[in-house]
Amino acid sequence: MLRLVDALPEPEVAAPRVVGVDEYATRKGRHYGTVLVDIETRRPVDLLPNREASSLAAWLADRPGVEVVCRDRAPFFAEGAAVGAPQAVQVADRWHLWHNLSEAAERAVSQHRHCLRALVPETPEPDPASVQEETPSDSPWPTGHRFADRTRARHAAVHALLEAGHSLRSVQRQLGMAWHTVKRFADASKPEDLFTGQWQDRPSVLDDYKSHLDDRWNEGFTNAWKLWEEIVPLGYKGSYQRVRAYLHKKRTSPRPVSARPPSPRTVSGWILRRPETLSEPEQLQLKTIRTQCPELDALTRHVRSFATMLTDRHGERLPEWLDAVRQDDLPSLHTLAAGIDRDLNAVIAGLTLPWSSGAVEGHVNRIIMWNLICQDHWQCQRLLARSWWEGG
Repeated sequence: MLRLVDALPEPEVAAPRVVGVDEYATRKGRHYGTVLVDIETRRPVDLLPNREASSLAAWLADRPGVEVVCRDRAPFFAEGAAVGAPQAVQVADRWHLWHNLSEAAERAVSQHRHCLRALVPETPEPDPASVQEETPSDSPWPTGHRFADRTRARHAAVHALLEAGHSLRSVQRQLGMAWHTVKRFADASKPEDLFTGQWQDRPSVLDDYKSHLDDRWNEGFTNAWKLWEEIVPLGYKGSYQRVRAYLHKKRTSPRPVSARPPSPRTVSGWILRRPETLSEPEQLQLKTIRTQCPELDALTRHVRSFATMLTDRHGERLPEWLDAVRQDDLPSLHTLAAGIDRDLNAVIAGLTLPWSSGAVEGHVNRIIMWNLICQDHWQCQRLLARSWWEGG
């Protein structure tokens, strides 16, 4: 059946006027090809075995009727279109422009994550006097600690038997304890005298790093393993278990636990969405952040201005938008603006003309699906393209 299909004559395809171009991977990271689609009919026109600018330029040079080239912002497609079809208008895809802005916005929010703590209400510190009353001043271990309670219970049992007239040997047999242990309990007038060695508040190898752990904990980062990995490069020589035990005390502390601030991705999502689609709590939180952080307020204004320019097709406003972005301290948007400057005409066309690369993306997905099915990638892609040309 494949041989019969392959023997069919090549179908006649009208020369396209508006062409969409994009890359696809036959083996991700190694082998790439190029698909060309007639945007007006939404049908594939040809497949190129690579994504080189020279291949695209040669293909376009053979078709002087091409007037518009829709593409993403890959430099090799921009170069190939400029060389092969200098008469054509290059149009940068709007989805890719919005995607690039979304990534820049999330990076900007991450760089000002300290402003997000404005949404976390301050928790009152516990009264030091009440904490002092809970722990006896003469006991290094509070009631409820299993080792301390066990020591107190054994001390009481030993002294009760001794007061009843039993000898040390008799106490040893009845309690199942070593004679030297019974002697040590008998010589201690109170249980706290036995809290020596491991019971003492000795210096720990973690002491120098507790301030770092406390700061990270207050920032909302509570993963013990990740925090251990952070302090090891700082010189910490102790074990992970010691870090976990220290953080366990914080988790089980009776002090109120403060709420965690929203993540940068969540806040960037609020900024990127239409204001009317935000719930009332989200609107209030975003307003609080904008009040506390001038940089994020400027970011929100720039994102919404770009969104209006994109949806209403006002590409002529792009130079003004770029100048406004450069006036604020937003390095991630400055990087985006520099990239847009290198491709300014295509971006303005993308924000103005009705053409886009949406149809190309759909065909790329189909090619990827067939790559997973077919072993002979190139042959199957030719057969698949032929079926599309014939309306299959």
